Formats: sequence, C-alpha cells, structure tokens
Amino acid sequence: MRLRSCPGRALALAACVIVVAACAGLIGVSCADPGPFTLTVVPQSLRGDSIPGQQCVFLLTVAEEDGAESDAPVALSAVASGAQVTVVSQSIVAGQVGEIWVAPSSEHVGRMVEVTFRGTRGGEVREQAVAFAVAEGEDDRAAYAAELRDRFTTWLATQQLGSGITPETQWQGTMVSPVWLVVSHYLFFSDEWEMHLSWHVMIAPDDWSRIELRRRFTETKPSLAFEIASVSANSEPRSIAPPDELWR
Repeated sequence: MRLRSCPGRALALAACVIVVAACAGLIGVSCADPGPFTLTVVPQSLRGDSIPGQQCVFLLTVAEEDGAESDAPVALSAVASGAQVTVVSQSIVAGQVGEIWVAPSSEHVGRMVEVTFRGTRGGEVREQAVAFAVAEGEDDRAAYAAELRDRFTTWLATQQLGSGITPETQWQGTMVSPVWLVVSHYLFFSDEWEMHLSWHVMIAPDDWSRIELRRRFTETKPSLAFEIASVSANSEPRSIAPPDELWR
C-alpha cells in the first residue's frame, strides 16, 4: 500500500527540528528567555518649571543585569497625568538611547505632571517616575532662537566636523527652562541631532550664545559644543568643551 505525503505534517516536523536545533545551540538562535534589565531615565528633574505645550524630552537607556548580554529589545512606554505623551522610540536594546516626549496641558498650570516611564521585556517590567511643575506662559523665543541657530548652522556647514549639519537641515524646536532668568534656553531637534541653544541676555561684550550637540539615539550627553563670544559684534563661532550633562 502506497502512503500519501502530508505537507502539513512535514512542515510541522521541520519546524520542530529547527526549534530543537536552536535550543541545542546548533544554529544561531537563542531560546533562552532574556534576563532582567535596568531602566534609566534622564533627567530625573527639570531645571525650573515647564509651560503648556512645551516638549519635555526624556532619554531612556537599558542595561542587562549581572553583566549578561542580550539583543532582545525592551519595549518603551509612558503614562502621564495632564500631558500628551509621544513615544519616539518604541523599543531599544543596550547601547541605544530612546526618547519619550511629554507635553503638559494648560489644565495643569500651577500643578505637577507625574510621568511613569516603563520598560517591558517578556515578564520583566521596570518603571521610573518623574514629576515636574507647570507654570503659566507661552513660547516667545522661537523666532530669535531660530535666528541664532542659523548663525551656527551656516558656520558649521563650512567646517569639516562630520556633523552633516547645513543651513538646509530641518529642525523642530521647543522651549526649555522657560522661567530661567538672565540666560535663555531653547532645544532644537533634527533627524540626527539634538541642539541645546543658550544665550546671555546682556549687552556686548557679554552677549554670548552657545550650542551643544547630542547625537540622537546613541548619546546621552553632548559631544560637540560651540560659542559665539558676542552676538552683536558678529563674532565667529569657536569650538568649546561640551558639558558633562544635558540641559533640561
């Protein structure tokens, strides 16, 4: 008697062989559950209050506990009271930097926004909570901040720094530290870079302006920084040492 072939059974048998071989280490697939991990959120607090509509940008990193190695991604999420949450990075692995943006609403003026950041992988969940205050105010610095930014980007386009920044680079901006006195601050984001722009609200020769650049998704602090010694004197930008932490 001739037996008929069964494609469904053949496929199932082949799948079982692959799984067994993978778990035995015969092919490059790991069946072990990823181990525990740590979740870090930067910053833990803002420099001063926020205002409605401001994008408060938080950076998230993960690391394997006990020195283990894993390429299994950690899913990122966040929930916030009185704020809109935008998860820019849906998942990350060790060595990558995720971003989650939180924009408070006008309904929270005079109150605190509480944000809970969460990393999930398999049955492992890690959470970090951050709270910040919301003050009344509006973005009244965008135009001047863009003018100063363009002075730097025009100069950067002439330098051999490998940044790829030119006057044509597209940026998205948001205020930061809106109630900070004497020195004003603004953040800009391109596809590749975060730019922290600051300027001293004084007259020459003390009307300096500075930028700090962080490469998004790989760096947690600036790697490049530049200064115009006097804006009104049309000083040419010069390279300076970047700070050890982000401005938030």
